[in-house]
Amino acid sequence: MEYVRITEKDAEALKLLQIGYKREIGEEPPADGDFERLFQAISDQRILFYGCREGDRLVACCSVSPTFSTFDYQKSGVFEDFYIIPERRHQGIAGKLIRFAYEQSGVSTLTVGCADCDAEMYRSLGFGIRLGNMYAYEG
Repeated sequence: MEYVRITEKDAEALKLLQIGYKREIGEEPPADGDFERLFQAISDQRILFYGCREGDRLVACCSVSPTFSTFDYQKSGVFEDFYIIPERRHQGIAGKLIRFAYEQSGVSTLTVGCADCDAEMYRSLGFGIRLGNMYAYEG
């Protein structure tokens, strides 16, 4: 297993993981326009993707969107898109991928918004500081 930064050259492999992730959480798969915007954001480094590669196959991914946080007045990151293909779960990939993404992204903290059913998983992976609730506004 090799932990890597995912770039535009990994587009097709990342598409498969994103489709699997969306399917698993009950959302519609991204459309072509969604992928175009995603790959532009990756190219512009507005979002950083990291993954775990087994041979030539990408088996896991996550993203960090850099921002600035007054939690500690430093560069922070929003952690999202966390997905490991089912046949590679429970093999230690999750914790290693999170640590790799944290170290490579250069942020001082990672924050994650998650469903109640995933809260214990994230706590067990090191997201131990509760910062209240997270809500999305769509205007």
